[in-house]
Amino acid sequence: MSRRLSRCARAVPIALVIAGLAGCGSSQTAGTSASDASSAAGGGAKEVTVFAAASLTGTFTELGNAFETAHPGTTVRFNFGSSATLAQQITQGAPADVFAAASPATMKTVTDAGLAGPPTTFVRNKLQIAVPADNPGKVDELKDLADPKVKVALCAEQVPCGAAAIKALGAAGLKVTPVTLEQDVKATLTKVELGEVDAALVYKTDVIASAGKVKGIDFPEADQAINDYPIATLTKAPAGDLARQFVDLVLSQQGKDMLAKSGFEAP
Repeated sequence: MSRRLSRCARAVPIALVIAGLAGCGSSQTAGTSASDASSAAGGGAKEVTVFAAASLTGTFTELGNAFETAHPGTTVRFNFGSSATLAQQITQGAPADVFAAASPATMKTVTDAGLAGPPTTFVRNKLQIAVPADNPGKVDELKDLADPKVKVALCAEQVPCGAAAIKALGAAGLKVTPVTLEQDVKATLTKVELGEVDAALVYKTDVIASAGKVKGIDFPEADQAINDYPIATLTKAPAGDLARQFVDLVLSQQGKDMLAKSGFEAP
């Protein structure tokens, strides 16, 4: 044993002697270190997994960083995408702790399956017409999207931004034939950013997040297609305590301020 410890001590700098001993088979030292770290950060699971609508990418990433700062040693892992797809993944058994959806309908898929606690609506989001900065299609209002010469991208109907687009177009009595239907709002916006389409219906928050790559155009029918965003902890959350704490952060004044800065509206 003495020769074994001696080899370990020689193999590492003096500042890393403890780590070297653990690497040479001292499970007690590693176990004690893990226990101490867990205690320092509040105990329990050290990773929380959040499934969130694609339109929340920027703000939730910031909130995740804030959460990790407040909980040293904890990692927040995100799965961003279409709310409909995320809901399907959860019902099919994907491990997650928190679900933040872009519509009550997609959250209902999860709550009806008994996989989430009571949801709380934390923000609302409104559609805008997104066009390239130079607006090659000369789009000024919603009815311009019905012009067959204007190439339009929409979210797929089962996606919250797609359902909202259908509602807004219906309120205006317009029929629009998109050249592409995308599976989430970020993919829809990307079509505009790349100049592949003349316009798209996306959320105001996504236009803001584009940082000038696209121009946003308001239209009155958007008020009739506002999406409520619910958030809930999942009943089978591997990190239940951390999940509740993350939701608390989203609902806190800090969370509200960060979400408002990104263009989300209060519920």
